[in-house]
Parts: sequence; structure tokens; C-alpha cells
Amino acid sequence: MGSTVKGRRQFLEIILVLALCATRASGRGAVSDALADSLSSVGGTLPHFLQEPEDAYIIKNNPIKLRCRATPALQIFFKCNGEWVHQNQHTSQEYMDHNTGLKIREVTINVTRQQVEDFHGPEDYWCLCVAWSHLGTSKSRKATVRIAYLRKNFEQDPQGKEVPIKGMIVLHCRPPEGVPMAEVEWLKNEDLVSSLGDDNIDTRADHNLIINEARLSDSGNYTCLASNVVAKRRSATATVVVFVNGGWSLWIEWSPCSVNCGRGVQKRSRTCTNPAPLNGGAFCEGMSVQKITCNALCPVDGVWEEWSEWTMCSAQCERQRWRECNAPPPRHRGKMCEGEGQSTENCTGGLCTQNGKLMHDVKPQSMENSIDVALYSGLAAGVIAVVVLIVAITLYRKSQSEYGVDVIDSSALAGGFQSFSFRTTRQGNPLLLNSSMQPDITLGQTYSSPICFQDSIDKELFDPLPDKVKVQSSFMVSLGVADRAEYHVKAHPETLPANLHPNYSTVEGKMMAMIVPNGFHTLRKTQFKTSAVFGHLGGRLVIPNAGVSLLVPHGAIADDTSWEMYMLTNQEESSAQSEERCEILLGPEVTYGPPGLNLSYPVAMTIAHCAEVSAENWNIKLKRQTKDNKWEEIMSVDDESTSCYCLMDSHSCHLLLDQPGCYALVGEPITDATIKRLRIAVFGSMEASMDYSLRVHCVDDTPHAFQRVVTAETSRGGQLLEEPKMLFFKGNCLSLQVSIQDIPQFLWSIKPFTTCQEFSFTQVWYSNQQPMHCAFSLQRHSASTTQLSCKISVQQVKGHEQILQVYTSVGESEKEPVPFFMQADCTVTSQTGAKAFKIPLSIRQRICTTFDTANAKGKDWQLLAQKLHIQRNLSYFTKQKSPSAVILSLWEARHQDSGDLDSLASALEEIEKIHCKSLPQNPDEKETDFTF
Repeated sequence: MGSTVKGRRQFLEIILVLALCATRASGRGAVSDALADSLSSVGGTLPHFLQEPEDAYIIKNNPIKLRCRATPALQIFFKCNGEWVHQNQHTSQEYMDHNTGLKIREVTINVTRQQVEDFHGPEDYWCLCVAWSHLGTSKSRKATVRIAYLRKNFEQDPQGKEVPIKGMIVLHCRPPEGVPMAEVEWLKNEDLVSSLGDDNIDTRADHNLIINEARLSDSGNYTCLASNVVAKRRSATATVVVFVNGGWSLWIEWSPCSVNCGRGVQKRSRTCTNPAPLNGGAFCEGMSVQKITCNALCPVDGVWEEWSEWTMCSAQCERQRWRECNAPPPRHRGKMCEGEGQSTENCTGGLCTQNGKLMHDVKPQSMENSIDVALYSGLAAGVIAVVVLIVAITLYRKSQSEYGVDVIDSSALAGGFQSFSFRTTRQGNPLLLNSSMQPDITLGQTYSSPICFQDSIDKELFDPLPDKVKVQSSFMVSLGVADRAEYHVKAHPETLPANLHPNYSTVEGKMMAMIVPNGFHTLRKTQFKTSAVFGHLGGRLVIPNAGVSLLVPHGAIADDTSWEMYMLTNQEESSAQSEERCEILLGPEVTYGPPGLNLSYPVAMTIAHCAEVSAENWNIKLKRQTKDNKWEEIMSVDDESTSCYCLMDSHSCHLLLDQPGCYALVGEPITDATIKRLRIAVFGSMEASMDYSLRVHCVDDTPHAFQRVVTAETSRGGQLLEEPKMLFFKGNCLSLQVSIQDIPQFLWSIKPFTTCQEFSFTQVWYSNQQPMHCAFSLQRHSASTTQLSCKISVQQVKGHEQILQVYTSVGESEKEPVPFFMQADCTVTSQTGAKAFKIPLSIRQRICTTFDTANAKGKDWQLLAQKLHIQRNLSYFTKQKSPSAVILSLWEARHQDSGDLDSLASALEEIEKIHCKSLPQNPDEKETDFTF
């Protein structure tokens, strides 16, 4: 049996030797797979690997070693990419394991960079080991060999940030491409940032650095460090600034009245130190000093009353009389009366010689005479009073019957037909209770958008009113609003401007209204429009208090031709937006015409909007109404277009349009960070003798929308109680809350559960220029209460907040018996010819002649557009007959309020310098002069 086993072993060794000889003879240095498979084990232990080849990376040009160890093994060979490695490339050694007594065979090979680069297979370069024994073969794991590298440029560098304290800081870093993949570490001011000892820092999320709550100590220079076995790379440095916005301290106590007698001022102040702004943080918004009027009561000195009658003579032959210091009594630190309040003297004239009986008889006789006189005088006075009352009632009823009205309240007689007092707008706002002390509400100061032209002629507000009939008819119709509930005047709708006189310019539905305390008017919904006749010189139209204007360029209308052009805004609810696509109206719908208008140059239309413009958050579109009253999108603000041009400023949109029609600017939010601006204002008025109403209006931040609030409050008799403020409202589906705070409980009361009111997100976001308001009804405990102070908070949930501070005198509004009138300041709504433009016509023509001509450097008008900060959609100007003229029209539209030519002059000066450097000087050429 032993000889048989020995024979088998010799037979296998012979086969193995023959196989190795065949390998050497073939020159390939490989053993066929058939041979390896034929040596399968029939039992016992196969070779097992003590060390298998591991994945390796070739660094630069240095070769790597792959190593295998196995036992029991007669031979070990490497197989790379499916082919046997030549025996000459193997380094083999054999040694005895003293613990097990087994022989261990170890084999190594070298793999070079050239071998890896020359391999072009479907996978990475790989190698494995095959070990032989007399019982069979075993294969090791595959080990991949790759060339290590790390590129220089980061795929994304961290960006610097300014973050409020306790805000989240996220610094993004995408390391350069490399093999193996680079590991990322963060440095702050060249020191390693570790998240192990600070739970506020996280560096594990996709190589990003996250600081959950920013601290002042987190300010610094941050660098992303990427490294692998080849090299290290540093990103650009990102500067992080953690800032602190300022906060107001508490108000100090009111100062004493500035005067000791009469009307003065009280002040109180606060400081922006709670906390103080730090690292560029915003300074506190609002006023640091508040002033209110005060009435210091003047001292009143006491004055003696008349002496009383002398008393009867006493038994001591004396009589007395008295007087009191009550005409008036001393008040408010006034002096007491000087002198005595009692006088005593001796009886004279023989009074003391009368006996007791005679003196007793005199007193009853004088008292009876005085009683009779008082009785008859009282009866006569009563009869006269009754007669006067009957005559007054008869005359009153007769006067009321002439107008067919039965007025029950006698206050209507005093308030309905008394002489009117007309007031012009002066230092303050006529809506304000104390106009000299309160902020202004005029739209020209609240908004920088185009409001109106200023009329150089001061006109009286209204003509004198000769009789009551004029008050009821022509005067009330001219107001455009109805009088009290007893006097409804229906205004007749006007037709389009086709029936206007050629030289006539008007504004229909002019903003005039009567403010009547505790009164309410029925407002007429109408379209505000203006019109004028324009010729070759062009001109400008403005709708007052709407933030809308239209510029007709010089030369747009042919010579010997004139067009009657009009512009109007829609006051009804808009249909331009699509709620399915979450679109909202950003400004008023504006129509200009007439249809069929044929112009050589596009008109420039300006529309105020309420979007906080950001290309990352908004998709803003321009829409036009079709003939079937549907809306079509004609361009997106960020797209290139040759049909029209749109330039977005922070508060206005400037359009270049070729076709008349109705246009609307709509916005589609892209992210939850989308912001639209709201204008917040608080008005107040007395509703009854003891009730006071506070109304908080939230409206899109455009002059057109805010004017509707002014109109409604004007008709209601509202008083503006605080400067209107702007609030940022995010499109994150969170609602808007309005609450009233700090009401003096001992003076005023409010119904329970009404101190906080809420607008849903849909109401606010899709308001589409329609005003919203909520009301707080307050009741004073005593009629002597004349001051109201409180605070109104308007805040989006988890968002921006604005505080409206109310300090008002209630008593003064009650004492205003005479209604007064206000009218918009705008009386001139159109201008024609040269006065409508900022750039003189001669300069404009010279600029167009110069820059519309091509030169070696390209079209000069492109350089003009660049210097005037018009850098996108230049293809629109290419198709224009005079690109420079259209660019200047756009500049006119953007600068119609400032009227400052410095920016244009500076641009021309820069262009002149560029041409002087780039073009050779020719003495024959004359330098173009653009002197303004």
C-alpha cells in the first residue's frame, strides 16, 4: 500500500516537471488553465493562503510589490488580467514555520506604471495568486492596481458668508478628482477644525462644514484641505463673518413738558444697545427719539367774588359781610386772593337806636319783596324759552323739507350745511391727527417710483361754494365719492379718451375725497387713466399715485402726424396670474393705446412692482392680454427676446414695447426663500363717543396698491397714526399675524380673544394688489381719556416682523367738527416736447449719430449700453433702427425721478477715454462734444 502511494506521488511530480518544461519551451512563461484544473483535489487539505495580494496604488513612477504566502504549496504563480506572469518575474522563497512544522512559500512580483498604463481592459488592472500542492490548487482574491493622482482644482470651493448670530453656517466643499478619493479636513485660521469636542460643528456630511448655531467666535477664514496618498490640495479661503443686528433698549421715561404754560413737547429716547450692532450688523430700525405734544396748564390766580349783603345789626351794634376766592378759584399753582374774606363794621345811621321790635319788623318786609321779584322773573324767562324753542323747531323742519330729507339727528344740521373749510397739504399730511408731528403719507415721499409731474402753478383746491345746491350736486360729483348715507350721488361712467379735446389732458377718478369724522362713503370702482395728444417730438404720460408712466420717444411718431394716446390701470381683480402655477401679480395691469398705433421706436413703460428681485428665487414673466381676454406669456425676464425688452430694478420694471395692449408683470416663486414686499400702515378713527377703531392695512408694496388704502381711509375719516413700514413676506406657506400689545388697561379695554388676528398665507400671497386689513375695536373707560398709546406687531410666522408704535390724541379728533378735504398733489399728468425729457434734443441726436456708426472696435452703441449698465439681451437693440436712441429712452425711463445727468455724462467720459487710448490721433478729426 505504501508503495502505491509513493508511486502516485512520483507520477504527479513527473507531470508537474513536464508541465514546467513545456512552459519554458514555449517561451510564454504560462501554465495552461487545463493543467491547473486537472490537478483537482481528491481529498485532504488544499493550499491555503497566509497572505493574499492587496490593492495597491502606483505613486508617480515607483513600482509596487504584490505578495503571496501559502502552505502547503509546491509552487505559487501570479496571474494578471487573465494571463500568467512569466516565471522570471517572480521572486520566491521557502522557509519552515517552527510552530506548525509546515513549509511556507512566499512569492512577490513588481508591477510598474508602464504595465498599468498599457493595459486597456474593461476593468482595472488586477492580479491574483494560484498555489499548487500535491492535492490540488487554490486561488487568492483579486488585487487591483491603480495609478494614484489628485487634480489641482477643487470642483467646488467654499464661499464666504455673512451670518447673523445663532444662524446656521454651511460651507460647501467638493474636493478635486483623485485616486484614491481625497479625504477632506477643514482649517480655521490655519488651525485644524475638529467636531469631536464640539457638538455645534459637523464635518461629516459630504465634506461640508456645518455650524448649527453661529457664535461670534466662529468668525474667521476657513479653508478646505483635500489629501490622498499622492498630494494635498488647499481650496480658496472663505471668510465667515458672524454679525449681530442691533436691538433697541427700553424707552426711558417721558421728559417733562418743555414749557410751563401752553402747548409744548415731551420727549423720550432709546438706544441701539440691546444688543449693539457688531461686525457690520444692521442698525436698529425705527426712531431713537419720540415726541408728543403736551399742554401745560397755565397758572390761574384766584379772584374774589362780590361781597355778600350786610347782615342785620347784632346786639353789639355790628354787622358783617363775606366773600370767597372763587371767581375763579386759584388753580395750577395760581396765587390765592389777597385780602380778607370777611368784613365787620359798626352799625351807623341810627340803626342801633331802634328798639328790638323795630329791627325785627324790617327783616320780614325786605325778604317778601325779594321773593316776589324772583318768582315773576322766573315765570317770564320760562315763557320766552318755550316760544324760542317752538320757533327754532319750526324753522328747522321747514329747511329740511326743502331737500326732501327727514334728519332726526340734530348734529346733521350742524355738520351737513355749515360752511366748509378747505385745507391744502402743507408741512404734514392732512390724514394725520397731528400733522406737524406725524410722518407724511403722500405717495411722492413714500415711494421713489414715478408718481406725477409737479404743477408749477399753485391753485386753490376748490372754487367758492355760493349755495347749498352746489355742495350737493356739482361739488360732490367732482369728488367721485358719495356724501353721507342720506346723500348718494351716482357718478356717470366716462368713455375712453377718444372723445377728449386734442390738447386736453385729464385724470379720471381723481383722488379727491372728503374726510368726515365717524362717517363712511361709498367708493366708486373705476379705472384710472390719463391721455394726451403726441406728435413727432414725443412726450410722457403719468398716472398719479400708481407708480406707472409711459415715455413716447422723440421721432417715434412721424412728422405731420399726431396720435391721441392713453394709459390706464385696471382696478378690478386681475386674471393675469395662474394660481395653478403659483403665479402672483407683482404690479398693476397697465393698458396703453390706441390699438393700431404705429411707431418708429418702442415706447418705454415703467411699472412699480413688489418683488424682492432675485434670479435664484423668482421666475418673473411679462404677459399681454389677447383679443379674447386671455393672457399670453410674451417673455421671461431672464430670457433673450427680440419682441420686447424688460429691465428689472429693485422697485420698478422698465419695458420697451412695440405693440399697444394690456400688460401685466407676474412672478412665479422658485424656492421657499422667495420674498415679496408688503406695506404696513395703521389708521384710526372714533366710531362712537367711547369707541375707537384701529385698522391695520397689509398691501403689496406698490404706490398703486397703497393709494387704494389711502382712498378708503380718506373716505372713512381715518387718521394715519404711524409711518408706513415695509415687511418682507416669504413664499414659505406660513401665515401673517397681527397683534395689539401694551394697551393701558386702566384707560382702555378690548374684547377678549381679539388681540391677535391672522391672515392665511393664501390671502397674503395671492392678494394681487388688493388691500387687506384687520380692525381692533377699543373702548375707553372714561370720556376724559384723550390719549391712546399701544404697539401693533405685524409678523410672518417664523419670519420678518415690523412694529407700529401708536401715540395719538383721541380728544382732538373728536373736537374736529368741520370736515376737510384732500386732493392728490398731481395736476399735470402729461408732458410733450423737450420738457418731457432729461437729455436735451441736440445732445440726444449727437449721441445717436456718433454711436450708431460702426468702427473697427465694433458697434459703439454696445459700449454705450455697457457703460449705462445695460448688459443683457443686446440682440433686441440690434434690430432697432437706432439702437442708441432706444438705449437713451430706457435711460430716460430709469432716471425720470432723479433727473440727474451725471451718470450719463460719466459714461460718455469713460467711453471717450477708451477711444482716445485705442484709436490713433488724427488732427483732421474733430472731437465730439457732449456738453450738457
